[in-house]
Amino acid sequence: MRLSTTEGQPSPRGVTSIGDGVNVAVVSRHATCIFICIFDETGKLELGRFALPFRLGDVHYGFVHGIVQGTRYGLRADGPWLPEEGHRFDVSKLLTDPYATRVDGAFTHHADLTRRGAETAQLVPKCIVEAQSDLAAVLPPSRPGFIYELPVKAFTMRHPAVPPALRGTVAALAESCVIEHLVTLGVDTVELMPLAAWIDERHLAQHGLGNAWGYNPVTFMAPDPRLAPGGHAEVRHAVTALHDAGLRVILDVVFNHTGESDLHGATLSLRGLDNALYYRHAGRELVNDTGCGNTVALDRTASVQLAMDAMRSWVMRTGIDGFRFDLAPVMGRMASGFDVDAPLLAAIEQDPLLKDRIMIAEPWDVGPGGYQLGRFPPRWQEWNDRYRDDVRRFWRGDTGAASTLATRLAGSSDIFGPHRGPWASINYVASHDGFTLRDAVTYTQKRNHANGEDNRDGNPHEPVWP
Repeated sequence: MRLSTTEGQPSPRGVTSIGDGVNVAVVSRHATCIFICIFDETGKLELGRFALPFRLGDVHYGFVHGIVQGTRYGLRADGPWLPEEGHRFDVSKLLTDPYATRVDGAFTHHADLTRRGAETAQLVPKCIVEAQSDLAAVLPPSRPGFIYELPVKAFTMRHPAVPPALRGTVAALAESCVIEHLVTLGVDTVELMPLAAWIDERHLAQHGLGNAWGYNPVTFMAPDPRLAPGGHAEVRHAVTALHDAGLRVILDVVFNHTGESDLHGATLSLRGLDNALYYRHAGRELVNDTGCGNTVALDRTASVQLAMDAMRSWVMRTGIDGFRFDLAPVMGRMASGFDVDAPLLAAIEQDPLLKDRIMIAEPWDVGPGGYQLGRFPPRWQEWNDRYRDDVRRFWRGDTGAASTLATRLAGSSDIFGPHRGPWASINYVASHDGFTLRDAVTYTQKRNHANGEDNRDGNPHEPVWP
């Protein structure tokens, strides 16, 4: 291995295999130095550490010879420790490359991930250098009509015909028994709940629990190896099989926050690379418009490019047909509040690869002005919780509910206006959030005590029966 003193480019971002080495480009405005650390094939022994020698604006970059595909690596960042200014640099923390497309293990919480000065190389999964992908085949644009929301692990673990070796993985979705089940139901679109590598919230282990759904990502691009041990190739194989059966595939993505949580949380990636740049702050405190401890600053160039590159990566590598965005108002948040012309939303609409893909917003977050149903770009679709509530009110016989139900069944023009068709509304009566259908006919109040969050999460006002 040898660091070049003359080569290297500030783009593309991340670690890119070129010739006999890798180009490394990492965005950090406030770091004084960025390092790439090379590990052996076990991921336990650090073989070399190279300080990136060049900088252009916020991009630190360089070229390292002798790094081949399959090499394991991580990043480190040095800089000021000034929490009052949002700076939390700690060179003892091994960091996941936000542009990594594969990691060699699952993220697990440990107290040392939160302690300044504690070495964490033994705790953090290593990134893996991969080849650049060719463009996966994509289907012509088409809006979904009947969506099946699918948690990969739970669905494939419980399907009795899935081979035991494949249960809990994306690979199982390519099995004929799964595809026949979906086709028999009449769905035309499968919505995969998050696949990106995540970490459990730190309080869950204390209760003997784990995060089953993955809405707590560390990286936006690398599949979690528990769900897709074969990486993007495994996802691509499943997507191709579903496409061959006439089913489109959308991916639920979480760009609004990361699993680094609040200021007492772990340092795993963006916090260590540049906490002040990547996260929103109010003074020295992290803004928490997500209810998850932090909020990614998706109006800033570095974060916009990261989210855009993540979406392009998933489409190019796997052929998925679009995205469902968790807590989507964060994508449009500016200093002045939500703006449909915010940089990320505008970038998606002009991007050659993304502008025709399916885009579905969960149109609320928990921050000020967080309810934005009906206010996303005109071609987008949006989860419509008013449909859910008005169907349930009619179902239980509320006075005057029939006329409101008629408006919902006709496409909710009172929400989406005269220039967006009924297709703009994603209609549902229950989802992974809130009361299941069984809950809705069993309980009058939410009962989320078992997850250790004191019943604070979830909507306390869902209409239920009786």
